[in-house]
Amino acid sequence: MSYQVLARKWRPRTFASLVGQEHVVRALTHALTAQRLHHAYLFTGTRGVGKTTLARILAKALNCEAGVTATPCGSCSACQEIDSGRFVDLLEVDAATNTKVDEMRQLLENAVYAPTRGRFKVYVIDEVHMLSTSAFNAMLKTLEEPPEHVKFILATTDPQKIPVTVLSRCLQFNLKQMTQALIADHLKHILEVEAIAAEAGALQLLARSAAGSMRDALSLLDQAIAHGGGKVEETQVREMLGAVDLDHLLLILDALLAGDAAAMLRVADQMAARSLSFDAALQEMASLLTRLQIAQLAPLAIADDWPERQRIQELAAAMDPEFVQLAYQIAVHGRQELPLAPDELAGFSMTLLRLYAFRPAPEGDAASRSPSAGASARGPAATPAPGSGPASALAVPQPAAVAATSDQPPLAKADRPPGDWHQTLSALKISGMARELAQHCEWRELAGTRIALRLSPTHRPLLIKSAQDKLQQALSEHFGRPLKLFVELEAPSGDTPAVAAQRDRRQRQDRAIAAVEEDGFVREVIETFDATLIESSIKPL
Repeated sequence: MSYQVLARKWRPRTFASLVGQEHVVRALTHALTAQRLHHAYLFTGTRGVGKTTLARILAKALNCEAGVTATPCGSCSACQEIDSGRFVDLLEVDAATNTKVDEMRQLLENAVYAPTRGRFKVYVIDEVHMLSTSAFNAMLKTLEEPPEHVKFILATTDPQKIPVTVLSRCLQFNLKQMTQALIADHLKHILEVEAIAAEAGALQLLARSAAGSMRDALSLLDQAIAHGGGKVEETQVREMLGAVDLDHLLLILDALLAGDAAAMLRVADQMAARSLSFDAALQEMASLLTRLQIAQLAPLAIADDWPERQRIQELAAAMDPEFVQLAYQIAVHGRQELPLAPDELAGFSMTLLRLYAFRPAPEGDAASRSPSAGASARGPAATPAPGSGPASALAVPQPAAVAATSDQPPLAKADRPPGDWHQTLSALKISGMARELAQHCEWRELAGTRIALRLSPTHRPLLIKSAQDKLQQALSEHFGRPLKLFVELEAPSGDTPAVAAQRDRRQRQDRAIAAVEEDGFVREVIETFDATLIESSIKPL
């Protein structure tokens, strides 16, 4: 007996065995049980979600020898012939190859004749949106008032192309895409029945690559079984799909935290040597950063089956939540810009370097972090061509208000701001990039209509004209007179509000951890059960 592919072997035969379309199954089951049968049904949805399968099950429910039922027996001759595609009163038509009006007229002329064997003559028209306008017009009257023994089941992946006159004559059911978890669970069940060993990580990869289509998932599973010699292992599935190993991305983030741009680029070269997809790598990077943010802000929502759960929690504890948000935007926009790059490796490398350029670091690290720090004190550097998203900080030419030198005269006492710069900043009505710029600046002077701030060359990308204009306007409103803002590029001599806030967050976190560790109940639990305190799950009140 010849081998039957999994997609055909495991095609559902009943409503109960259909996966992921409970809303459609519920409606059809109730209609069949109450004998409220419509003459035309329209199933819409992407490929591989069960449109044709539902049509065949519905045809069995209508023609089962046990009567019209929501649970066809599957053993009578009608059910078996429908399952094998030999039932004479089930006519499956491919509208993609029968688009002309003459073919539709010939089909409808035969509809007036009574069914040969079954209770109903069922017409299943697949990809119905491919019919010509004339063919749609030819079927309108029959679709509106068909003979009592005729049922129409239409299926399409593009309902927008179907005339509204046809839509109004049908009961429409929109089939949903399968979730990744649902696909993975179904694949696991199939492999258990087939007695094939599989790793959970491999099934997750297959489910993700299927993009919501169960048929695609089963086809990929067939390929994975053949590729792995009867086993489904994560390493081999990654190789087959060209998927990016999570270790590569974790190494990139480790190098980013260590401030080692060369190590980040070495990982990119290793990925290129393996011919991995950089588009998929940036997609995986965004997914990883999403999990990092969840671990930071909602640690109770962490799933137990997360891959590399411990390493993700360690990274979450080491990275600022604000930077994770920025890194996510950089990864997403880097993926969008990938087709515009000279080649994929260059686009991916520039995305990594953008992450490196925007990484948070102590103010004193400006010289080691920016190769152009020495030149920044002499004058503003040219910026790259315009881009989008978070990269726009690199895209706007530096305004003339950026100070060219730092050799300013000593500040007089009257030139200093009334109160503290940290307090002044908290009173300003600004947000977004304007507040981000202000938080990384240090006060320099206020003389007449001139107000000067000092910004580390490390944060040069924050010098967006729109951000400076908003900050200048807010300062003018705060001090009650028109002011001209100047920002000089030089390492601050003290703590900026951003550094102070970061230090305060770390101190509060350390105090919270210490308070939990000193708690008597916690100490007793650790000693009794040899437990380990997960510090990343502790958040200060």
